[in-house]
Amino acid sequence: MKFNKQLLQINRNFTICFVAAAAMSATVAHLLSDYENYLNTTVTVTVGYVTFFGIFTILFYIDNKIRYKNMEPSLVKKEILKMVTSFGIGEVVYIAVRWVTLYAFLEVGMESYLASLISSVIAAIVNMAIVSVTLRKTKTF
Repeated sequence: MKFNKQLLQINRNFTICFVAAAAMSATVAHLLSDYENYLNTTVTVTVGYVTFFGIFTILFYIDNKIRYKNMEPSLVKKEILKMVTSFGIGEVVYIAVRWVTLYAFLEVGMESYLASLISSVIAAIVNMAIVSVTLRKTKTF
């Protein structure tokens, strides 16, 4: 199997963002453990999502600013559109998996921080797989 530098870079960034988002989510889930499970789940997933994409945007910009400056503008737009599509598909699945698993874990009485960490891991693995496959299938990287 041939390794693709950009795909490896994106997966590295995913991993960094996942760790930060999982830590933030676990903290929020623990702080909201006295609230209803649906509210805890919704706020926790939202905080994790915002943390993930805030950090990912910064890392992606740092990694690709020179690359995009040297590219034809029409190619940049085409690549960004493919990436948004790939990430969009992955994110819809991520949110669904994350919300359902976190809520289910909370409903069975699992500690909120542990439920958040486990659901983060499950959703992140599914997301990384979907985004990686989609980026390869659309020949973005």
